[in-house]
Amino acid sequence: MVHVYNCHPFASQQIVPTEQEPGLVCCGGDALFVVSGGGCKIEAFQVREEGCTLICRFSAMGKVQTIAYCETGDYLVTIEEKNQATYLRAYTNWRHQAAERTRVGVRLLGHFLRGPSVRAAPREQMEIIEIPLREPPACVACCGATGGLLVGCADSAVVFGLRGQALGEQRAVLDFERVLVLHTPGWTASRAALCGDHVALQRDLDVLVVRLRRLRPRPDRALVPADTAAGGGADLGAEGGPTGGSLPDPEDFYLCPRNQELLGEEARECGVSVTLESTSLEQESRAELGVTYVLYRNRRFAPDFSEGCSVEDTRLHSLQLLPIFAGPSDQDVADEVKHREPTSVFCFFSLPNTGYLYSIESSVELVSTYLYPEKAQQAALTGLFLHVITRNALMCFSVRCGAVAARCLDPYIDTMLKSCPYTSRTRTEHRLSVFLSRTVCHWDKRIFLAVGIEPSSSPGLESLLSKAYLSKKLAAPRPKEPEETSHGWNLYLISTVPAVQLYREMVEYSKKHESANLHSQSSLHLLSEAHLLLRAALLDPTASGPVDKEELQAAFQESCALLGDCYSRFHKRDSHLALPYYKMSGLSMTEIINRNLEFPRSSESFGKGFLFFLKHALDEETTEELSTETADKVLEVLGAAEPSQLPHAVCSPAMRNASAAGAFALLDRLEAAVPSVAVSLSKAAVALRMGSLQQYKQHMDRHAEMLQVYGFLEEPRLLLLRRAGGAVAPTELALWLRDTQEGLLVAAAVALHENGKVKLEEADAFFQELCKESRNEESGPQLLVDFWEALVVASAQEAVIQDLLFRLASVYIDRVARRERCSTKPLKTAEDLISSCPHYGLLFPWVSIVAPARFDIAHDYQEDLQKLQSLLCGPSLGGSSVLPLLEQLSDGEGAGLSVHLLCATKLGQHESCIDKLLDSCPEAIVAYAHQELQSEKTVLWWQKLLPELCRRSRSCGAAGAVLLSALRETLQVVSRELGPLEFLQVLPSDGSAEFFLPYLLECSQRGSAA
Repeated sequence: MVHVYNCHPFASQQIVPTEQEPGLVCCGGDALFVVSGGGCKIEAFQVREEGCTLICRFSAMGKVQTIAYCETGDYLVTIEEKNQATYLRAYTNWRHQAAERTRVGVRLLGHFLRGPSVRAAPREQMEIIEIPLREPPACVACCGATGGLLVGCADSAVVFGLRGQALGEQRAVLDFERVLVLHTPGWTASRAALCGDHVALQRDLDVLVVRLRRLRPRPDRALVPADTAAGGGADLGAEGGPTGGSLPDPEDFYLCPRNQELLGEEARECGVSVTLESTSLEQESRAELGVTYVLYRNRRFAPDFSEGCSVEDTRLHSLQLLPIFAGPSDQDVADEVKHREPTSVFCFFSLPNTGYLYSIESSVELVSTYLYPEKAQQAALTGLFLHVITRNALMCFSVRCGAVAARCLDPYIDTMLKSCPYTSRTRTEHRLSVFLSRTVCHWDKRIFLAVGIEPSSSPGLESLLSKAYLSKKLAAPRPKEPEETSHGWNLYLISTVPAVQLYREMVEYSKKHESANLHSQSSLHLLSEAHLLLRAALLDPTASGPVDKEELQAAFQESCALLGDCYSRFHKRDSHLALPYYKMSGLSMTEIINRNLEFPRSSESFGKGFLFFLKHALDEETTEELSTETADKVLEVLGAAEPSQLPHAVCSPAMRNASAAGAFALLDRLEAAVPSVAVSLSKAAVALRMGSLQQYKQHMDRHAEMLQVYGFLEEPRLLLLRRAGGAVAPTELALWLRDTQEGLLVAAAVALHENGKVKLEEADAFFQELCKESRNEESGPQLLVDFWEALVVASAQEAVIQDLLFRLASVYIDRVARRERCSTKPLKTAEDLISSCPHYGLLFPWVSIVAPARFDIAHDYQEDLQKLQSLLCGPSLGGSSVLPLLEQLSDGEGAGLSVHLLCATKLGQHESCIDKLLDSCPEAIVAYAHQELQSEKTVLWWQKLLPELCRRSRSCGAAGAVLLSALRETLQVVSRELGPLEFLQVLPSDGSAEFFLPYLLECSQRGSAA
């Protein structure tokens, strides 16, 4: 189905008189070429906005059957017939004929004049290059991006590359190199198209599109079958088609009709054998080439011949490959243009009554199908429109190239932030104008060219033209009539309306449909078409200058706003699209809300799209604050349409200026209908803003703290707000809880983190900001340390736990080293953490001996020391991470010594720990040995501890009794672990036998019993 609107895509027409009946026409850049004089004369016109002037006129060497122009290289290529022979020729430097020079150089492909005469030869001359072929050429196509040339012949297609050849120091000429031959047995193309690596070939009822791929350096062989290359198609047997012979003639379709539409990899089953023959002489090009089948369609288009249709009614025409480029490019630098990669490539071909548009770059899909009301003679596709010529009409259809290219550029375009109308929407016919013509061509999405017949043979033509193009919508003045002395054959140069102008007309047209109560479909469809028109214009980097780009961008944002209005005001299935279109419009939240509030409605209800926008806009981080009037109106709208969103709206930073009394009344009404924890907390926050502590306490006391934590999970913005740039700030309620219910505040922050509502860095910043006014601890606010301790207890994320343990150890060490006295009492004591958290271990007995609890030490200092010792006694904190922090902690006294010993023990440095204990605290050596010298460390009892105790006990000082007691305990352990002979070996040779004899006897008795 196609929507038909009476828009005006054509701005003006220019009538260009010709001396003889015009035949073939082609154009490109600023040039228009017309073949006249029975096919032997070529006229070149310069196309400009102010007129169309003749550049030059020259004769072809034969009768021109096909003509094509390539802007890259500025050359003209023709298929000519002379003396019943067909030739392929390229015309370069043709602009020099404007100086009326008669000198023309003719040469063969790859042959140049050599010797001294080169420098003397004039440079200002047109050159005709004869391009020899094995078979007569049937069709020709040029690639505007690379300057390449594709020639279709019987059973093959030849690809030529454009080359620049330097002759001497002052002369450079263009030439072509035969790069590749595609052998297609049984396939003689009637029309061809070339775009980069894409090759399209068309017969009367078949279309084949392939893509050439360079794989790896190829061996010395001439032919590379497609089925040996990656992605190539395999030759098929009788079921799939002939493998080496010719394909059946079109008459065979009567006997065995077969409908096929093969896309992508499936196209390999088309039965067309493609064999590549590399003919390039350059080493870089001698790489193994592969062909990927992209698209094949055949007799699917054929109607039921039993109904009286002929083959002529089913022949394809107007094959075209259209690349869409996006991004910056320098058209003045040929190399940059040559190597530009298209964002998307489209293939178009047409039946007399139907046109087909495919996207073939990344994925192959049918984008649009166009149904013509009458038989089409020719069609031309641009990035903005599809122009179709019928016997007596000129039609202009919308295209979806911009939407496909936009999705190729941004695969995430369909999100909450941006959107684009889908390609599946119904196409639009913008205009059906009466115009008698036979040929149509175009260039650069701006110029539409039609060749008209002799006016004298068509009565009333000029009046029809006047109606079609010279209406009040057209900006151009009425064209002058051709002079009476000129012949009646004319060229009609039709200029399309600028995208912004047509967009504005379509917007006005949509308003008429809206006023006629047709907005549900037609208005939205027209606005979507206008949006796609601007998007396609913006994708073209060469379509306009900077000023026009700004105008296009402004119109694009306006179209987004209009689409947002359309989706927001009515209950449509896709009403959620109001949000991304409003996001792309550049409008502020206030402007969007006012647009919807001012829109006349039949009732007080608001559209789903507007409510969807409000919900998400109020949930976002924004620096925009609504005025009191607007904020109160938003609360009224939500209270009437979406009362469940009121708690979230009240907490939004954009609603800071809303009336607290009005918000409280709406929340009170909601709580009466649907009570919940979030509503109670929201009312408490609003009461706090109002200064009513009694109402605040009343609503906070309605639920237990655990339920309140769930309420904060439902709406985190009750506690913290995110500002632009990612910064977080505490709310007024959070500041109040800091002073009254810090336990609830910490528990809520832990729950938010564990449920993914807040990141650890954000929570740290939140507590830093929360306590910046009351903080006097150098090592950080106690509330932040409380949060870390609570999070260590609750978290199950190993990476987070290790990070938190290191932070806590740093704080504990810093406080112990500074003997800092905290002004805030911690929420958890060391005993609480040891009993509730597996990462805090029970204090080892020897630790209590080294650093006993003393009454002369501050209680909070002792708590931090015990927490640090407990962490090092636990299984999770590694000693290597803490070791660099111990430099600030002296081991000269018990507290520091215990921490150093715990860290060294975790690192396996037991021998050094034994030495330190014997030096500083021998009372704890036995307890240390019983705790740490286990399993594989048991050997240290007799290899390290026993010799040290024996040696130190000889020089008994004040600690003699302690050392002797430790030695006896050690000997008891050694006697239990070793046999008699081993025990004798570890005893000191200079020891007293009476001292060791009881232990030796015990050891012997134990050994005998064993």
